[in-house]
Amino acid sequence: MPQYTLPDLPYDFGALEPHVSAAILELHHGKHHKAYVDGANKVLEQLDAARRGNDAVHVGALERMLAFHVSGHVLHSLFWENLSPKGGGEPTGELLQGIQRDFGDFRGFRQQLTQAASTIMGSGWAMLAWEPVGARLLTLQVHDHQSSTAQGAVPLLVFDAWEHAYYLQYRNEKAKFFEALWNVVNWGDVAQRYTRARPSGRH
Repeated sequence: MPQYTLPDLPYDFGALEPHVSAAILELHHGKHHKAYVDGANKVLEQLDAARRGNDAVHVGALERMLAFHVSGHVLHSLFWENLSPKGGGEPTGELLQGIQRDFGDFRGFRQQLTQAASTIMGSGWAMLAWEPVGARLLTLQVHDHQSSTAQGAVPLLVFDAWEHAYYLQYRNEKAKFFEALWNVVNWGDVAQRYTRARPSGRH
């Protein structure tokens, strides 16, 4: 059976300093992200055993666990690629045009996503997503890893608002962590995702 695997980081642990410390990045990737990968694989094995044993009693609970772990794996994989030691600044081209159309200007978008991340109650993520029904960009709050998201929305940029993402370095001042992330956002990666998410010719 194919299994989920932990992707390598596209940079060294210390590459995002001083904005994200090497210690927190090593812990975040090697422990927390790995736990979601391992958890997803374990649930797949349990579902396989339930099918083979013709025992569907716990399938509902296992499906919820699978959604939690796989979504955690997907969002973390996106998060690492959304960051770069050569990141920061502002986007350009069609991505910037889309942000200006749907948020007024980049400053307003940045403030909105930062506030979305800072005001999540409990654990979760803030997300810039392409919403295909309205054909527009939205910011979303993702509770835990998968609840309260717009169905069909395509994640483009995510900020991890789980405590393990920032507490070792920023303690209880998580808003400072989100402000720091803007210095390492990989706009090239976000722009590529934006291009792939939209139907050809839609701006």
